[in-house]
Amino acid sequence: MRNREGFFHLHMISDATGETLITVGRAAAAQYRDMRPVEHIHSMVRTRKQLDMIVTALEEEPGIVLYTLVDKELGERLEQECRRIGIPCASVLEPMLQLLQNYLGTPHTRRVGAQHMLDADYFRRIDALNFTMIHDDGQLAGALEEADVVLLGISRTSKTPTSIYLANRGIKTANIPLVPGVPPPAELETVKHPLVVGLTASAERIAHLRENRVLSLNAMAHGESYIDKAAIADEISQARKLFARHGWPTIDVSRRSIEETAAAIIALREKRERDAAPP
Repeated sequence: MRNREGFFHLHMISDATGETLITVGRAAAAQYRDMRPVEHIHSMVRTRKQLDMIVTALEEEPGIVLYTLVDKELGERLEQECRRIGIPCASVLEPMLQLLQNYLGTPHTRRVGAQHMLDADYFRRIDALNFTMIHDDGQLAGALEEADVVLLGISRTSKTPTSIYLANRGIKTANIPLVPGVPPPAELETVKHPLVVGLTASAERIAHLRENRVLSLNAMAHGESYIDKAAIADEISQARKLFARHGWPTIDVSRRSIEETAAAIIALREKRERDAAPP
């Protein structure tokens, strides 16, 4: 239940990995700034015995229950127990399944963990993640032609987290840091396949992030100019000139989340593909 400290228990019960629930639960909880969830993730729940153990946990730490249990009997059992305890309980998938059934005119197959079947898309995402991890921060720059996207930017422009997000969408992404006095890889001048995107941000934003990094490391490994706003402004200016000289699209990440930056890059890729398609 809700307590005075502004926390509440959020139980997420799944017959698979729970990824769907975690995404939905966190997205919903994020809308409440003054309340924070204490997450309880119960995954691979497929038997009555497992469910009974979870019911005990619900009695000890009651809160909101979200679930994805394809087994109808388990779902009904969970809802019955939640009513007895007096806590809210909701199936995340059932409304969507009912919508699809009404539209398609046929019931679904109730396959446990069906969303995690090892299909071609799964292996494409794993391949993209592997590629992205070994091409992070300028590593193996000689293989840029194999990338779908190449991200460029000075330090603290969210290159790595954006790359990983894109990789989770099946997009092979390499990222290259722009370092003062160090020229970018020559291969960038000749690559044809990847979309090259420049990431930038305001000097204030970069300085703030770099100061936090220096404090967390408790050292000035990059020198004083690393957090000097005038030096940062010059880095940003040089990066923008590089992007403009090559006609690379530029995204300012100062006020964008990782998801918003990735969405903008995906839109650029789609436009590029449309423009390249034969009439």
